Amino acid sequence: MIKTPLVLFDDPQISKNLLPFTFYRPIAKIRVGIFTIDKKWQFHSSTPVHFFTNEYVQSAYLKPNQEDNYIWVNAAYLPTNELIRAINSLDAGEALIKDKRCIAFRGRMNDFSNQNWNPISIGFDLEQILYPWDIFKLNGAQILQDFELILQHFGPSQPINDKHTAVYGKDAIYIAPGVTIKAACLDAENAPIFIGENAHIHAGAMIGSGHAIGEGAHINMGAKLKGDSTIGPYCKVGGEVSNSVFFGYSNKGHDGFVGNSVIAEWCNLGADTNTSNLKNNYGPVKVWNYAKQELMDTQLTFCGLLMGDHAKCGINTMFNTGTVVGVAANVFGSDFPDKFIPSFAWGGAHGWQTFDFNKCLDVAERVMQRRGKSLTEYDKIALQKTYEMTQKFRSWE
Repeated sequence: MIKTPLVLFDDPQISKNLLPFTFYRPIAKIRVGIFTIDKKWQFHSSTPVHFFTNEYVQSAYLKPNQEDNYIWVNAAYLPTNELIRAINSLDAGEALIKDKRCIAFRGRMNDFSNQNWNPISIGFDLEQILYPWDIFKLNGAQILQDFELILQHFGPSQPINDKHTAVYGKDAIYIAPGVTIKAACLDAENAPIFIGENAHIHAGAMIGSGHAIGEGAHINMGAKLKGDSTIGPYCKVGGEVSNSVFFGYSNKGHDGFVGNSVIAEWCNLGADTNTSNLKNNYGPVKVWNYAKQELMDTQLTFCGLLMGDHAKCGINTMFNTGTVVGVAANVFGSDFPDKFIPSFAWGGAHGWQTFDFNKCLDVAERVMQRRGKSLTEYDKIALQKTYEMTQKFRSWE
């Protein structure tokens, strides 16, 4: 347990490397496993968690005070018992350093900002989200760790009463209140399954080992969810999904394959959308990196789609291995589109134009209203800032 108030801070370089997912949120609001990063740290803290991020994102989150003492934790690093012990051992003015990067610091904002600290090197390994593909790469292990938090902090699991549902490894399945399950197959023999409050598992859905299904999510009829995947709150997902993370409020309601992918919030994948996650030559996949502004070798054999917030794609869309789709992009048409699709791009392999910003806001408002949400002032500011920052990538303008 960490008793000093926590600040989860964004390392600017890591934040750039995690784009497009950090256009719209601080690093700590990335979902990996069952929970977002800030929620994981909250389980280990007896005080509220603050955020320290870029100016326009900061406006939506609890900010630290200038004069108060905090534990400052690099938001890209995930809590482990060893890291928490090291953090608790810090005296005022001391910082944990790994690979020349600050991992944690105890003190005031001014000392943190000026790097006025006594460095202490870390000799143990850390779990970290440094690039977008780390999200799905670490997702299975994070589901395991988060499941232990569920068992420690949540009430008892609800029973599965549907007589037509096949259950394997029932002791590794956690069912929250309000869940409905009809004629499904749940296989937790190799890794746990978590199903959040008021989620709906529809007839014929098959859910494999290592899954997290968020509050209010729908797993559609006949869905095939393979291991190490997270379907975030209020998502609607069907077809085939493997080792992928949906942050929340996004739809893949129809058949089609999504594998080794990350889908942010308020996205929609049209019917029969398919992602390639493996090159024909089985070589390492390259992915567009915003910091370097070029393709970067992931050193992974499997890597699919990385889709930013409010992005959409039409029916029968085909995405190549390692495709990056920016915020509020709209992709449609035949043939494979580019591997890097800038934010607010409108089109496909046949050509691109820019999605009119005001029309984008109208669409976002309609989409969010369908989930009982409204477009907030923060949403508008975040979209506006993203539109401005990504203009240089829209070469056709």
